[in-house]
Amino acid sequence: IEPNLSRANLSEADLSRADLSGADLQEADLSRANLPGTNLVRADLSRADLPGTNLSEANLSRADLSEADLMNANLHSTNLLRAILFRADLVRADLSGADLMWADLSEADLSKAILVDATLSGADLSTASLTQEELEPATGDENTRLPPDLNPPAHWGVKTDEQVRED
Repeated sequence: IEPNLSRANLSEADLSRADLSGADLQEADLSRANLPGTNLVRADLSRADLPGTNLSEANLSRADLSEADLMNANLHSTNLLRAILFRADLVRADLSGADLMWADLSEADLSKAILVDATLSGADLSTASLTQEELEPATGDENTRLPPDLNPPAHWGVKTDEQVRED
């Protein structure tokens, strides 16, 4: 049975390593909660408040985090494979070592986010807010969709449209 915790106040709760897969956490208050290693596969966290929350090493694959507030959240080494982060606030979030393969980050705010060793292969960042400098330490591929003003970092080994035309 998938728990319904929609709009629940779980601020500062310790749910370390809990199994909340498929949980309905829409609009829940999880600010500053402790969720390292928690299983949140396919959980609905849309419009949830998660500022300052510790989600390090949590499994959020295929979770819906659209319009969630993840400002200053710890998402170090978190599995966000195919997660929906549409319009999510990821300002100053620590996404170092996170797996964001095929994640939807359209219209997400990644200003000052830490993307060191984050995997962005196949992710949609086409309308996300981030700078070239913030993108540089991440890993991506030819399937990563970037905003028109950004280029794949050289270490990705992906040719820009301009380089392809020059060939």
